[in-house]
Amino acid sequence: MREHRSDTEIEDIIRASMKMTDIPSPELNNKLKAALYQQEAVIRKQTATHTLSLWYLPMLLNLVTFSLLAVFALTIIENVYLSYFAAGICLYLCVAGILITIVGVKRTNLKEDITIRIEKRGILT
Repeated sequence: MREHRSDTEIEDIIRASMKMTDIPSPELNNKLKAALYQQEAVIRKQTATHTLSLWYLPMLLNLVTFSLLAVFALTIIENVYLSYFAAGICLYLCVAGILITIVGVKRTNLKEDITIRIEKRGILT
């Protein structure tokens, strides 16, 4: 009930600002910010969901794939220098993939977007 009341308050504040000029008054702006901060605080206090971040999944897949290729290169290629060279390239690609994934996620701020939220009852949200 309380959340519904705060939603209507926010809607009333937004409608009032739209009826006025293009730029809302500072007190109206402050009321809107306060209402949004209160809603955000309520949402953060709710612990009804578990979060599972998938940002590390491409990194792990890259690590497993190129580690297996490095092991296969060491076991299958008979020339010692060529096998070490191929395994070194594979290990380099492992490290490069990890770094590219970490930098890409931090630069684009995707950590929240690639997070799965699971309710305690087992219903996906």
